[in-house]
Amino acid sequence: MRAVVLISGRGSNLQALLAAQRAGELGADIAGVISSRGDAGGLPKAAAAGCQVAVLEASDHTSRADFDAALSRQIDAWQVDLVLLAGFLRIFTDDFVARYQTRMLNIHPSLLPALKGLHTHRRALAEGHSEHGCSVHAVTPELDGGPVILQSRVPVRPDDDEQTLADRVLREEHRIYPHVVRWFADGRLQLHPGAVLLDGQTLTRPLQVRAGDPLPV
Repeated sequence: MRAVVLISGRGSNLQALLAAQRAGELGADIAGVISSRGDAGGLPKAAAAGCQVAVLEASDHTSRADFDAALSRQIDAWQVDLVLLAGFLRIFTDDFVARYQTRMLNIHPSLLPALKGLHTHRRALAEGHSEHGCSVHAVTPELDGGPVILQSRVPVRPDDDEQTLADRVLREEHRIYPHVVRWFADGRLQLHPGAVLLDGQTLTRPLQVRAGDPLPV
């Protein structure tokens, strides 16, 4: 199975996916990496790992639809089976989502449906949450609104600031994202519009773990 990873920044989840691939634990080969920013820190990491890389800057395109069309052409040129969003800071058109909906995953730093969007760690602290975490979910036209597959819950400590909380959540992102990708690569996870199936059973609620606990088999 071939995958493409879409990034916009430092690429820490990309690194976790590449590490899982090197260890034979991902079940997929990362064929290419596409960034929406030419200065993204993840690009040199992708190139060093032997991945094909491409940059698509929003300023080079006249509209969101034009950008998404160019993105689709690049994804399809690499003939991939799975699209992995890893900090890709773009809101897709409905047509783009429909094209890849049955083979596109995202990792989000909150316990969805709570704290959709940006600055989740800051908002979790400001709102007095006792728990925070991360979610791997299928992608739908609704921002961060697709069915959630697996979450890891992280306690919010009294002495936490935005950075310490973000660091602990990120460690869990690095654990659960490759794990879900392996389920998809092994044919255990199926993505349908509005629903996900694991081992032939519809997930009516996300699977959950707590930070550091063993991941579900």
